[in-house]
Amino acid sequence: MAEKKEIVNLLDEIADLLEFRSENPFKISAFRNGSNTIRKINEDINELVNSGKLKDVKGIGKGIYGVIEEYCSHGFSTTLDELKKDIPESLFELFQIRGLGPKKISLLFNQEKISSVEELKKACTENKLAAVKGFGEKIQQKILEEIKQLEVNRNFLLVHFAEREAEKIKDLFAQISSITKYEFTGEFRRTRDVFSSLEVVVLVEADKTNELIQSLKNKILIDEIKEGTIKSITTFNLPLTIYIARSEKDFTNRLFETTGSKEFLQKLNYSNEKHAGNSEEEIYEKMNSIYVAPEMREEEFFLLSKAELKKNSKLTNENLKGFFHFHTTYSDGLNSLEEMVSAAKKMGYEYFAVCDHSKTAAYANGLSEQRILLQKKEIEVIAAQNNWRLFQGIESDILSNGDLDYPEEILKEFQFVVASVHSNFSLSEDDMTNRIIKAVENPYTDVLGHPTGRLLLHRAPYKHDVKKIIDACSRNNVAIEINAHPNRLDLDWRNIFYAREQGCLFSINADAHSIENILLTKYGITIARKGGIQPEEVINCFSYKDFIKFLNRKVTRKVEDK
Repeated sequence: MAEKKEIVNLLDEIADLLEFRSENPFKISAFRNGSNTIRKINEDINELVNSGKLKDVKGIGKGIYGVIEEYCSHGFSTTLDELKKDIPESLFELFQIRGLGPKKISLLFNQEKISSVEELKKACTENKLAAVKGFGEKIQQKILEEIKQLEVNRNFLLVHFAEREAEKIKDLFAQISSITKYEFTGEFRRTRDVFSSLEVVVLVEADKTNELIQSLKNKILIDEIKEGTIKSITTFNLPLTIYIARSEKDFTNRLFETTGSKEFLQKLNYSNEKHAGNSEEEIYEKMNSIYVAPEMREEEFFLLSKAELKKNSKLTNENLKGFFHFHTTYSDGLNSLEEMVSAAKKMGYEYFAVCDHSKTAAYANGLSEQRILLQKKEIEVIAAQNNWRLFQGIESDILSNGDLDYPEEILKEFQFVVASVHSNFSLSEDDMTNRIIKAVENPYTDVLGHPTGRLLLHRAPYKHDVKKIIDACSRNNVAIEINAHPNRLDLDWRNIFYAREQGCLFSINADAHSIENILLTKYGITIARKGGIQPEEVINCFSYKDFIKFLNRKVTRKVEDK
């Protein structure tokens, strides 16, 4: 069994390695075309393989079918393994550097004997790469910047990977009887978007401290023990710090101090000598401060000027009624429209707006005008059969000039439009800002999708003036997406504070491409809570009637109550 995305990645990787090895261009094209063909297939890939029907699909030749069949049956590819033969493992890191394609990597490897990021960095810093044909000073500088970002990213994990490490730590503590209780602190308790470390406060009876230390030594590599603090740098995929507390009061105060952030505590003028308490509420009282929830304890909290915006968020998963911006097999999703809505309905959602990709997103099998009509008919049928409140939306690409990628007569047929940038990320700050503002001002735009375009630990935001874009969303009553996918978490929580000051609405969307992806919504909620967002500020939390009012806030269309 294999997911469609796995097959696409497999064929792309084979194509890259064929190009790296300067194989037959027709063979390279065949694998790239095969990858694009698989992207556009709506049927279950495993059923097509098992039945042999995939062989009849145009663009899938006998050789490519054999590669796919082997991977689906056995979970590996001998073709890929053969292509990787005699290539140093360190070389594959170069494929992570944007701006380096297979041909350039091949040139570096075969001509310049560069087989690792470290060797490439050395060549750049010594100004050797500038003289290599096909590179030059500008590309050399760009590669250095990409390497610098790659080195920084190595020290962090995305939230879902950090959670896996936290689970390992929970399993470890379950085996140690001397721990009375524990709680994660630091970045984890503040629900950051990326994590550099994991910190835990543990409560241990005074006479069992040595027992705890010995138990830990038997199970993990201890790097340092100092003043009630234990550090393990290499046991997990993030550095671990354990703070030992010997009483309930000590536990409370160590938890408060280590939650941080340092900048937040400094602005509160916190002193552990003056403000120690039996509860965090008591600690805040001693500082004459309102209670601030752990996730909001950042320096940016003090940017909020209005008292009502400083309240702790009451937003929970149970508040969400609307399920928006999800993809189906009509574009690049793994599940059908009916499967996605049925799963979301079982999770408690009450109304739905499918937003498959628009036609410009050819790489994602974006919808042509003809396929929009096919989807519309299916929506009408399955909504009637199941008594679903199901809207036809679209994730419309924002073109380079700021237009959405359908003419007005098509856009007005959609009941919900998410406008997103998916291409041409290298515009100047002014041009990108104006591009997005024009899309926000489009009378059919309801939500600005993943506003900064970032992919955490992979791609920096495009150059733009985020405050001007937020101002435009506020003026035009366009909701700002908090894309809940762990790779995005965009709008960034730091900008949520400003957007709330401007009275913006938000839309929390998993950008789900499969049933499993629906569960990613929880990460969007934690980021929204970090910015103090309340349910009434989120369009997914609107009652069905209020959501209809939101859709009809502009005179360009009339959405009927289903």
